[in-house]
Amino acid sequence: MSYFNVRVYGLLINQNNEVLISDEEEYGFRFSKFPGGGLELGEGLIDGLKREFIEECNAEIDIIAHFYTTDFFEKSAFNDSQVISVYYLVKEKEPLKLSFKEKIYDFDGEGDILQAFRWVKIQDLSIDDITFKTDKTVAQLLKEQFIVNGK
Repeated sequence: MSYFNVRVYGLLINQNNEVLISDEEEYGFRFSKFPGGGLELGEGLIDGLKREFIEECNAEIDIIAHFYTTDFFEKSAFNDSQVISVYYLVKEKEPLKLSFKEKIYDFDGEGDILQAFRWVKIQDLSIDDITFKTDKTVAQLLKEQFIVNGK
């Protein structure tokens, strides 16, 4: 393990208590996660998350609150780094102009790198459908918080 890989993700929840999920495929490897990605050198967490939402979702966001930071060891699925992920509750400044899918991995087009978005009811969110360890932890926390708050 030679370096840390700091990542930042946004939990965008709509008025129907659905959370935005990003389904992706990179060079044949499929995964489902929350929107976001790696921090660039010299970039703060908030600026990094805002940049990621513009790049991935073509959307400007406001940060509502910190939700979770990785508190266990996780090795990257892509390289030899140790992943540290920070999650924020976010809100879109304007309605998202994305093509939302109903099914997992329902990509438009072909290529080495594909991405599609879906809204998933928090109560119906399947931990098994989320790929990475920290994202699974966050999905579980989100479901627990959702149930506790009786939404």
